[in-house]
Amino acid sequence: MADAFSLALLVLVLAAVALDLAIGDPRRLPHPVVGMGAVIARLERAWNHGPPPPRARRIRGALMTALVVMGTWLLAWAAIALLARLHPWLGWLAQWWLLASCLAIRGLRDAALAVAVPLASGDLSAARRALSMIVGRDTEGLDEGEVARGAVETVAENTVDGITAPLFFALLGGAPLALAYKAVNTLDSMVGYRSERYLHFGRASARLDDAANWVPARLTALTLWLGALCLARWERGLRTRGALTATRREAPRHPSPNSGWPEAMVANLLGVQLGGTNRYRGEVSERARLGVPHQPLGAAHVPAAIRLMHGGWLGFLVLLAAVVLLGEALS
Repeated sequence: MADAFSLALLVLVLAAVALDLAIGDPRRLPHPVVGMGAVIARLERAWNHGPPPPRARRIRGALMTALVVMGTWLLAWAAIALLARLHPWLGWLAQWWLLASCLAIRGLRDAALAVAVPLASGDLSAARRALSMIVGRDTEGLDEGEVARGAVETVAENTVDGITAPLFFALLGGAPLALAYKAVNTLDSMVGYRSERYLHFGRASARLDDAANWVPARLTALTLWLGALCLARWERGLRTRGALTATRREAPRHPSPNSGWPEAMVANLLGVQLGGTNRYRGEVSERARLGVPHQPLGAAHVPAAIRLMHGGWLGFLVLLAAVVLLGEALS
């Protein structure tokens, strides 16, 4: 397997990006995240029940987190190493496919467009249904602006979880480390809630996810802005001036230590306001408002957010590639 930040690994990551852009995640092929989810669900049912005190739940949750993350890394490493011993090309192909499975560039774009297209044509019911597939909030009764807000927030937040953070860890440690990151992310999405059931059991998962995304989230905010500087030549209305300062000021308002960075940057670049009132199974949740509403949110902002997403991950990849090439030049 390639060493961290090596030119060979960079080529492999670029090939994985191309594969994800070409085919996304075909439903007929097995996906590693599905397997992770099944293991997490089984362990959670076995270990998170009965009357154990909070400390015992935290210990069990931390043990599950360690087992899933380290087990994912070990299985991926062993599978790639075994195939590489059979033939070097088999190991390369395995890493290529596994790296592509960690990325969601095409999937995120398609999911957002599934909301944007009916929303632009006035089919609000279809747009709400499509939004309900990618967010946890209640979508019944949302107007055009609220549906657009949900889609834009999803694109912004998942630019990190689904694209830039996997790229970051892929260039640090190949497919095994990228898959270990996806295990962390999957754990957080399944048990990292502040509900009564998961408050203690999911604490380790939530904190590990916060730590893993700390650097990628902030770098992504920067590369979203750099991408917008390039896009501004062809796309009017992007507000790059002052966006860095505003994002640095507003991002800490978000309840997540990381999600606020890409969301605040996208809000400021588009000149809209994200955050506000969400409902989850009827329960009201107030989120910090990010950005200044220079214009009301509408259907056109969803494809605009997709374009920012593409500019952001491309800038992120260029930044990491520059580090790799500089390291190669100095070695």
